[in-house]
Amino acid sequence: MLRLRVQAPFATFRNFAAGSFRPSAPFITYSAAYGLLLNLAGREMRAPDDGKSAMTLIAAGLPRFDLALGVCGALPTLQTLYQQLHNYPVGNSGKEREELARGNKYNITPARRVVLHRLDALLALRGDVALEADILAGLHGKRPRYGLPFLGDNNFLPDRIGPADETVEARWLAPLEQGTAMNDLTEGAMRLTLRIDRADMARTESGLFRVESKARGEPPEWSWVAVGY
Repeated sequence: MLRLRVQAPFATFRNFAAGSFRPSAPFITYSAAYGLLLNLAGREMRAPDDGKSAMTLIAAGLPRFDLALGVCGALPTLQTLYQQLHNYPVGNSGKEREELARGNKYNITPARRVVLHRLDALLALRGDVALEADILAGLHGKRPRYGLPFLGDNNFLPDRIGPADETVEARWLAPLEQGTAMNDLTEGAMRLTLRIDRADMARTESGLFRVESKARGEPPEWSWVAVGY
């Protein structure tokens, strides 16, 4: 088992959403943690461009392992910021402004974006010794890497990522059991994505989780979640 501590001043883990409000999951999702770990290991998870798909697809045959997520201290606080998004509109709307913009993006849309402040997480993985070795090698700059590791948005970089010893404790996330009363959860329930399907969003998998109240070093057996493609 390998445990990594990830600390960042800001992060965001977007749900699939469009429009003027861009929400975030309240904590790092399993799918985002998975991508971060593969980045550290230098394992490419993007499929080759097939020349047909509008989106970047996920490669097949990626590692499968168990992943547990833990909260060090408190959950991040949710903050919002406002931004003017400049883009090219879909279809013919706003075409009359194209010439006036002289080649610049001619559609401006105000948007409210949710960001997380002070992310402090433990990521534990088991079941793939070779991947654990590649991650440790990557942290020492001994593996090729495609881009910088970031936390959901390429503007949000980690302050620190490194192995955590047994003295570091966390409150581990647990799948929410059927019938659990939401009012009984001090910090509420959270929906976190497990696997992303970029070609068909309806096939993206997610689940409901809660944060246990007691901090401990080792992730309990019930906190392990199978991830991978």
